[in-house]
Amino acid sequence: MLQAPETIAVIGGTGKEGSGLALRFAHAGHRIVIGSRARERAAATAAQLNARLGASRVEAAENAAAAARGDLVVLTVPYAAQLATLEGIAPALSGKILIDVTVPLVPPRIGCVQLPEGGSAVLKAQVVLGPQVRVVSAFQNVSAEHLDDLDRTIDCDVLVCGDDRAACATVIALAKAAGMRAFYAGPLANSAVAEALTSALITINRQYKIRHSGIRITGLPAETDHV
Repeated sequence: MLQAPETIAVIGGTGKEGSGLALRFAHAGHRIVIGSRARERAAATAAQLNARLGASRVEAAENAAAAARGDLVVLTVPYAAQLATLEGIAPALSGKILIDVTVPLVPPRIGCVQLPEGGSAVLKAQVVLGPQVRVVSAFQNVSAEHLDDLDRTIDCDVLVCGDDRAACATVIALAKAAGMRAFYAGPLANSAVAEALTSALITINRQYKIRHSGIRITGLPAETDHV
């Protein structure tokens, strides 16, 4: 299981979701490498996060270099860029855990579920990368703005799906250390649930004029081991 201060590469870390996760992971004690197609953008984000943390825990690199430096890699790019980004960083992922946060949102109908052929975006990632990479689906339904506010208690649970239970346990522990409740939700095929749920949450936000709806798992005893 991953232990601080291991290095986590956040590919697409200049975006709202990626930078929010990077902030939470760095606050929990991990070293972070922000990955971007443009190193200058990654450097700007890293500087902003370090200023907020009051410590130099976040570094910057282009995507492939960031993935190579990470003991664990998180992919937070838009759906349209998912496969191309994976192809670029694939050589650096062998033997590692990849947390794929991709949601198949296809404008302009992002409030409508549009799962890709093959079942889910994260399943496609596993096919592209092969068995030498342990792909885990997580964090699709957590508000980026909530992640970015360290004073906020995140009340949205994280569904963690993957075919490697040890890898899923690592991701659950990572989420817990970063202030989130996370639960094993089945094999990677079940990632379709979290991906589809995002469109439903977008629709709820629009319908009820709110911004950050989420999900909560009920019925579990308080002392339940999330792993």
